[in-house]
Amino acid sequence: MKPLSKIWFNGKFINWKEAKIHILTHALHYGTAIFEGMRCYETVHGPAIFRMREHYTRFLNGVKAYQFKLDYNVEELIKITEKLIVKNKVKSCYIRPICYMASERLGLGMVENDKFGLAIMALDFGRYFGSKTGKGITCSVSSWKRISSTTLSPHVKASANYLNSVLARFEATNSGFDETIMLSEEGHVSEGSAENIFIVQDGEIITPPLYDGILAGVTRDSIMAIAKEEGYIVKEKSILRDELYTADEVFLCGTAAEIIPVISIDKRKVGKGKGAGPITKEITDSFRTIVSGKDERFGKWLDYIKYK
Repeated sequence: MKPLSKIWFNGKFINWKEAKIHILTHALHYGTAIFEGMRCYETVHGPAIFRMREHYTRFLNGVKAYQFKLDYNVEELIKITEKLIVKNKVKSCYIRPICYMASERLGLGMVENDKFGLAIMALDFGRYFGSKTGKGITCSVSSWKRISSTTLSPHVKASANYLNSVLARFEATNSGFDETIMLSEEGHVSEGSAENIFIVQDGEIITPPLYDGILAGVTRDSIMAIAKEEGYIVKEKSILRDELYTADEVFLCGTAAEIIPVISIDKRKVGKGKGAGPITKEITDSFRTIVSGKDERFGKWLDYIKYK
């Protein structure tokens, strides 16, 4: 991960190394922050941000749900982000907006005069799973359960939520796996540490429903739309652990990970245990065509950056 030159920080563009907060910042101590992640792709028509409006809508929904204070709307955030890309002079990058409680104090409760900060960063991020992106990854089923909707909202990308994911991911990598799959308290398959999950069974594409504790992923929604357009039956239904072991194909998806095939789960081969299965490959190829600007059917998903 390489930093770029400029960050938008609380109302202005500043140099990367100037973006600093106080050690007593509330968000650092209590996880009171909400963030997003999106990608800018190099396309045949120039740089374009993938589904930026949907990402910022989810971002602001989280801000509202958690009663944070942020005086920006979707269109304003889009304009700032477009300017950020231009100032950093990049063709592709990962974008991380974050709204955080900026008050410099201890104590859990939010009070009327609490301050909230907003930063938007662009990063040279690359592939989340590196060289394994096309080859596939190994997964375990985590002993850590996915957070319940009665604990924190799984639908909000809140910083506090992700300690759950950090623990699950570390358990997996420390045991020799690439990633982990988390179950809900009811024992239903939920998602990876930072990705949604799909299985393919008898030609049908299946993904867990929102009520099984998943994040309503933008990439997940995109895959469902792509698969339906390609003529596949797509179902949202609860998946049990043993169905992972007997699935014809399994893949994870997310903004950072994009689409990544799973070749084994708990040391049980998925399919042939090597690379992407045929349906996963087809969906991945379609996704790649879309984000490169070569599929007009999904052109509305790309916001092109205009360099003057």
